[in-house]
Amino acid sequence: MRHVLITGAAGGIGRAIAAEFAAQGAVLTLADRDHTALDRQVARLAETASAAGALTADLAAPEAPAELVRRAWAARGPVDVLVNAAGVYPSLDMADVDAAAWDRLFAVNLRAPVLATAAFAHLAVEHGRGGAVVNISSGSALRARPGGGPYASSKAALEMATRAAALELGAHGIRVNAVSPGFVPVDSACNPVSEEYAAAIGANPLGRAGTPEDVARAVRWIAGGDASWITGEILRVDGGSSTGTLQLPRIWPPAATGPTDGTHPPHDAVPAPAQATKGHPA
Repeated sequence: MRHVLITGAAGGIGRAIAAEFAAQGAVLTLADRDHTALDRQVARLAETASAAGALTADLAAPEAPAELVRRAWAARGPVDVLVNAAGVYPSLDMADVDAAAWDRLFAVNLRAPVLATAAFAHLAVEHGRGGAVVNISSGSALRARPGGGPYASSKAALEMATRAAALELGAHGIRVNAVSPGFVPVDSACNPVSEEYAAAIGANPLGRAGTPEDVARAVRWIAGGDASWITGEILRVDGGSSTGTLQLPRIWPPAATGPTDGTHPPHDAVPAPAQATKGHPA
């Protein structure tokens, strides 16, 4: 049985990840700063998890991530999979950011997974073991939004940290990947969003909202043996939203003279150049 350590395990996506690994019979160590919610999560999993324990930690503290990994290792044996799911999503304009807000955001979203991964790697190498790390990123790493610039910056940095760790730790049999969810509605006090925001961001080619379970299945898969030759990957689990946008109109108007070879629009469907037009389609 694999020992899986999950940070942010009391949150919406973290809860689903824990349930997914529990269904596979994993030994779980669940970590979160919310002690009450964490206890409820352990109680929910009691019937399915082979063994589940809770560790409370505020990952914004510099020493907390490494200490958490060491405590989990000591309590339930070597950790095979580390899932860094803890994160915060404040609504904060770049023009209004201050040092304290920026530092806390990056402490939780970037520094904590980096330091937890480092501690995991040191213990794994010391004991001659491999393992898997999965960081939870976000589609915001590719696309900033008003009020989400600092968060997007932290996730973009996390994706590069994922690649760098994969590059360095592969020789030790440690794989490091990230799962990047699109918009997934969750009941998390740390990541509140408005209904207006949810409606605007929800469009994707598959035509439905994502669920925490969609993300959890991807995490379980990329941490497992079927993905044993995959490292440094950012797995987009977003209904295809990162492929482009559905909100823009087509570049060309509908064909007026029937089908073409598919390469160019019909000649008479090409609009005459507009005067003083700037930019290009994206």
